[in-house]
Amino acid sequence: MNIYQSAEDYLEMILMLHQTKGYARSIDIAAGRSVTKPSVSFAMKQLRENGYIEMDKENFITLTEKGMEIAQRMYDRHQALTDFLIRLGVNEHTARQDACKIEHDISEETFQAILRHVSGHTASNAAANP
Repeated sequence: MNIYQSAEDYLEMILMLHQTKGYARSIDIAAGRSVTKPSVSFAMKQLRENGYIEMDKENFITLTEKGMEIAQRMYDRHQALTDFLIRLGVNEHTARQDACKIEHDISEETFQAILRHVSGHTASNAAANP
């Protein structure tokens, strides 16, 4: 599936807003991404036309199944990469920012290797410290 990084970021933001607020609106997305409302309106139009989101008559935004799949994948990558970077000693703020950059470009193979490393590291720590 080919989708631009900015679209992935918008979909991830919609998912995060639904998780924290229970809904997503363009104004919340603009605030969360630090972009203008016209930029969000343009992006939402593109996402709607490509079948990633739906908007109701009150302009509440929901992810379609196709949009949710991408949003969840990006969110999971973001969380895992943030955790990994924090374990390496990176401060949380920097880790979140860097994870956002890395999540789009990292290959699935490398991402899976990081997950294996982190889960192996956790398992070996648990075994060493019962």
